[in-house]
Amino acid sequence: MRPLRYLIILLGSLLVAAGTNFFLVPYKILDGGIIGIALIINYLSGAKIGVAIILCSFPIFLLAWLKERDIFYNSVLGLLISSFLIELLGPFQYHFLYYFEFGSISSAIIGGFLMGTGLGIMLRFKASTGGTDLLAQFIKRYVPLNLGFIIFLTDFMIIGAGGLLISKETFFHSILTIISGGVATGLCTLETK
Repeated sequence: MRPLRYLIILLGSLLVAAGTNFFLVPYKILDGGIIGIALIINYLSGAKIGVAIILCSFPIFLLAWLKERDIFYNSVLGLLISSFLIELLGPFQYHFLYYFEFGSISSAIIGGFLMGTGLGIMLRFKASTGGTDLLAQFIKRYVPLNLGFIIFLTDFMIIGAGGLLISKETFFHSILTIISGGVATGLCTLETK
């Protein structure tokens, strides 16, 4: 089972990195969660997205280390691989946009769906990229809600805070991103009876 989990983490991280670099960043669209916070930092300061993700995730990983080491170990690899792949794919953004340009609304929806799918398949195999999805796993233990819905709520709060720093158009596109991402994550994490 462990080699399969590593493959799932790699695939999920690749989907997250592609969604971030090829669909969100070109239009300065936000995602929710720690990636959303890292994107805000990137848009305002030019800081590297992958590095910002790791730094912003530190408090949540500290909580995981103290409370649930199994979740910590399953998530730290997803955090490192997804942050690395975001930085690795960044330079290919120009080449992707040269061949494919979807427009801001389509990019928001496709980017969110790719990122939500990547996150959802990792969560399905008890892994994640850390961040608010790791926090959502803790919350789910105490509140009987779908993981995708919990992540959607935290994402919406971050988009709302980011809305103070971005245009109304970007705010609207970011809402589309978290809705499509929440749907994809929810579909991937549906429990069958």
